[in-house]
Amino acid sequence: MKKTEEMNEYLDWYGVLLTEKQQDICDLYFKEDLSLSEISENYGISRAAVLDTVKRSEKMLFEYEKKMHLIEKYHSRKQIYDKIRKLNIKEVNQYLEKIEDLD
Repeated sequence: MKKTEEMNEYLDWYGVLLTEKQQDICDLYFKEDLSLSEISENYGISRAAVLDTVKRSEKMLFEYEKKMHLIEKYHSRKQIYDKIRKLNIKEVNQYLEKIEDLD
């Protein structure tokens, strides 16, 4: 998985655990693909401060996953659902859809 895609997934799962400023900067950097310089101009802070925020936020997001394993568990469940779905049992597939709607 590409680093940006990976970070976007981490932000989707754990971004709410970051401060608002960290969320905003990471969203601009990873999701909107703005450069460090563009973000620093928008916030009136140094490029180094933006990079520091991105790196600290990255570390925090990885630590959250290391402790909670939510992304890992999600992907494992998805693989199991896909295998069950391939059995092509209509009633079972309907239940799978209900379970996936809960996620």
